[in-house]
Amino acid sequence: MSAHAFVDESARNRQFLLCVTLVEPAHLRPTRRALTELLLRGARELHFKKEKEARRRQLIDQMAKMSVSVRMYTGSCSPKTEEAVRQQCLRQMAEDLLAVGAHRLVLDTRNERDAHDHRTLWQTLGSRPSKTELTYEHLDSTLEPILWISDAVAWCFGAGGGWAQRVAGLIDAHIKL
Repeated sequence: MSAHAFVDESARNRQFLLCVTLVEPAHLRPTRRALTELLLRGARELHFKKEKEARRRQLIDQMAKMSVSVRMYTGSCSPKTEEAVRQQCLRQMAEDLLAVGAHRLVLDTRNERDAHDHRTLWQTLGSRPSKTELTYEHLDSTLEPILWISDAVAWCFGAGGGWAQRVAGLIDAHIKL
């Protein structure tokens, strides 16, 4: 698989969720276009936490039709351990991306905290520079629409109940750490 991976996270109910949306290169442009068409007039991004319930349902229904697959990495955390659990999830996710031959990783920026991700990814990927072609970068979600899928799926998964059921068909794997 020569996929591109797009990562966003959520933390709820003492659980950290790292959501990865995988898209094959041929589907990047149509997926971005379809997501951009879902924006309301004047909006620069979709952010699920800010959407009304009916619109959330509409957005998830549209995302479910897109040619993407999603992996969810979860771990128990407290506010004090959230960053460590994120890095644990990120490490496992990077290993899994290497195993499937992914080429590009885009993470939603957390500004100053991106340094933690850089350190983890360098440790994970740097040990085999000649064997991996996986590159990574942090971007603001206004610049990469596919990050919106990870945001939406993480929100729904974390909300549980009917919301989690609504995105269950999008999630190909749930890795519990």
